[in-house]
Amino acid sequence: MDWGMANRLNRMIDPQTGKIVMLAVDHGYFLGPTSGLERLGATIEPLLDHADALMLTRGALRRWVDPARRVPVMLRMSGGTSIVSNDNGASALSNESLAVSIDDALRLNASGITCSIFVGTEHERQTLENLTDLIDAGQHYGLPVMAVTAVGREMVRDLRYLGLCTRIAAELGAHIVKTYYCEGFEKLIEATPVPVVIAGGKKIPEREALELAHRAISAGAAGVDMGRNIFQSRAPVAMIRAVRAIVHQGAGVDDAWSLVAGELE
Repeated sequence: MDWGMANRLNRMIDPQTGKIVMLAVDHGYFLGPTSGLERLGATIEPLLDHADALMLTRGALRRWVDPARRVPVMLRMSGGTSIVSNDNGASALSNESLAVSIDDALRLNASGITCSIFVGTEHERQTLENLTDLIDAGQHYGLPVMAVTAVGREMVRDLRYLGLCTRIAAELGAHIVKTYYCEGFEKLIEATPVPVVIAGGKKIPEREALELAHRAISAGAAGVDMGRNIFQSRAPVAMIRAVRAIVHQGAGVDDAWSLVAGELE
């Protein structure tokens, strides 16, 4: 790995802990103004000091993030479908292409670039080719690539399926993989030779989200890429601080929960 690639990875993954807390706010590229992100800039402003990296689209970055902010950016590069095209579940949403050029990612000073893969859907090959094209371009310019193992209603989020997705992404050259937590997650980690971060998924009660983060970190995850379980919380700053305590300090669920509980009363 060359110096530029390693430097960009170390901007996002804390070199002291080897862990990362990424704040995902890229949902609008297919969901539109989802709850909590109607005024994206106002939502994320108090959270940025607590995030190791920010995952979002180029439009959101240009419009809503102050360039004086020093938070590293994981730039969403894929797109082309929306929630209203989801007549056939994941197959419709999987009909993505690369929607951002590598030149624009460099102009935006991205620390990393990312796209989704939809293994087992009608457009599996297309999305895997998107990933390999992104990896080739990123390798040329020293930009690390995160593969997102997207799933649909038809896909079972179990070890067999998610292990397949993450290993394929790593074998194709992804530098980081984002996937879902599952039973037997430690086996997925053992079989995936790059850092794995977990997706927070849909909003769940705050303590359950902290339990999810703790289980994943205990099983060997390199961190979390949470969105809705932070920005849709009634105490978003407390939530991201609690997640950081689990990820970077090895805090238990009770200690992390103590940072949030009082804010929810």
